[in-house]
Amino acid sequence: MTTSTAATPAVRKPIAWRRVALHAGCLAALLVMLYPLAWLLATSVKPADEVIASLNLLPGSLEWSNYTTALEGVNEVSVWQLLGNSLFIAGGAVIGNVLSCSLAAYAFARLRFRFRGPLFAFMIATIMLPHHAVLIPQYIIFNQLGMVNTYWPLILPKFLATEAFFVFLIVQFMRGLPRELEEAARIDGAGPFRSFFSVIMPLTRPALITTAIFTFIWTWNDFFTQLIYLFSPEKFTLTLALRQFVDASSQSAFGPMFAMSVIALLPIVLFFLAFQRFLVEGMANSGIKG
Repeated sequence: MTTSTAATPAVRKPIAWRRVALHAGCLAALLVMLYPLAWLLATSVKPADEVIASLNLLPGSLEWSNYTTALEGVNEVSVWQLLGNSLFIAGGAVIGNVLSCSLAAYAFARLRFRFRGPLFAFMIATIMLPHHAVLIPQYIIFNQLGMVNTYWPLILPKFLATEAFFVFLIVQFMRGLPRELEEAARIDGAGPFRSFFSVIMPLTRPALITTAIFTFIWTWNDFFTQLIYLFSPEKFTLTLALRQFVDASSQSAFGPMFAMSVIALLPIVLFFLAFQRFLVEGMANSGIKG
């Protein structure tokens, strides 16, 4: 008994040190990942001469006027209007992707029709198609329809299930749902649309919220597509305003530009924090795991 008791701490000691080393490594990685965010927050309150000249993380003096200048906006357009434009585009994209991709996924996952397999494979193949390869044909179409310099080119494609990645994500989630639920709804007289909206869609909430989070982040951070279709300053988003902010002044106002970057980052952080638990649940139960 004595030998066994004395040997127990010696066996557990390497395990404890291993855990400490693992936690220390994770903490170091976390600090490395959070450093750009800390640098952005610190630079947003630095004076103009310290942004480029100083390598210190903490500012020598706080310049809160950077945020005052950033709130004034660019090209006589306030930051609140820019924020509203960004929220309108991102919100429309989220609604379009969630609705259209879930409907397309329901057809591929639960309905039986001819050429379902080849069509699904063709849709998956479009994931490998670069966005820039279809940008010019899309621009020509929207230009002929008179939709250039409007928000339609940025929102309308989302209602057509053009995001194959999200369709695949939801398809894999729906395939794990029991078919008995739909059969019971069919016995009660429900058709495909009623079964989708009343039975399947509530059960796929984690996958739908995952789709909403990624759509919101990708649309909010999109710069190239918005630059192609939007010309009028009053229709600019915060992403476009960040570029115009430097060009609009006679000197490079880096402090206010970083202050506006912090303002543009806040909605993404709040949106992610509000739905992060659903994101983890959706990724764990979707086809990402194979």
